[in-house]
Amino acid sequence: MTNTTIRKRVTIADIAREAGVSKTAVSFAFNAPGRIGDETRRKILLVAEKLNYIPDPTARKFSRGVQMTLGFLLPQALDVCFANPYIIEVMRGLGAVVQEHGYMLTVIPPLNDSIGEAVKNATVDGLVTMGYLVADGVSGIVDVRAMPLVMIDGGNDGQHISVNIDDEAAAHLQLSQVLKRGHRRIAVLSLPAPSLTPKANDKGIVGRRMAGYKRALEEAGLGLDALRLFQGEATWQAGWDAAPAISLSGVTCLVTMSDIQAFGFLDWCQAHGIRIPDSISVVGFDDVKGNGAYGRLSTIRQPAREKGVMAARLLFDILHGQEPAGPPLVRHSFVEGGTLKDISDSI
Repeated sequence: MTNTTIRKRVTIADIAREAGVSKTAVSFAFNAPGRIGDETRRKILLVAEKLNYIPDPTARKFSRGVQMTLGFLLPQALDVCFANPYIIEVMRGLGAVVQEHGYMLTVIPPLNDSIGEAVKNATVDGLVTMGYLVADGVSGIVDVRAMPLVMIDGGNDGQHISVNIDDEAAAHLQLSQVLKRGHRRIAVLSLPAPSLTPKANDKGIVGRRMAGYKRALEEAGLGLDALRLFQGEATWQAGWDAAPAISLSGVTCLVTMSDIQAFGFLDWCQAHGIRIPDSISVVGFDDVKGNGAYGRLSTIRQPAREKGVMAARLLFDILHGQEPAGPPLVRHSFVEGGTLKDISDSI
């Protein structure tokens, strides 16, 4: 029969009583040995060994004023984020640097659908956020907690550093490749945004990319109204759900703001007998693994793991009292895959 009785944890009060010292002395023995005599410390350690005492790591971190943990604030629920290879690659980069420093990485999804609540309750020394303009009270919470913060794919709020590619230039390159191959009836599956009309003060990732699309269209003698615009989360499901409307819209090419959206669209097309790229071309954004029967995706490459590495190093620089360099830009490029068809000869 299995014994399910929970054994009572040995505490510093138990050691203090057995050793005939104060609880403060026991705490000093483990956390600040220079503050008590050697003989007293030896006596306390012998009693602790006799009682099989293991220091509470949370209490030890609290007494030192550090958690030895960095937090990665996710933009969506855990199951959604873990299904996105781009986010997984960012986490790999963060984890590699965190491990080098002997820290732990805590993954923090929105708490009760609230980013602010997640930040309030995070027991970490610093935060890396993913895809946020630090707004809605989050910046104030971070400041009150005196918690350093580095963003990935965030905006430039003037207070917190963000690791980005040049999103406007990357989107310009993405759509220019599509236009160069003769496409003029184009759909864009955007990430969520209040508006898909570029504004001069829009510092978010969608605003920057829409500005890049606008510039590419103007160079081709077109306006933003030439695009069929759709919105969806950075999920496979968003691509799948948008596919029926996109496929019936008469466009020759779909441009997405994330590869995971493109994969959902491509899988829907495959399930419904729509040939890629003969019936419709597809261009993604990220260059993550996930190719299916349609072959390699034509896409914008951005090094997600490198972003994670860079963000973690910047955060440790701040924690160590060093002044981080200005907002870094990570390289990007266009990847020629098998999902973008040249139709210039048929125009």
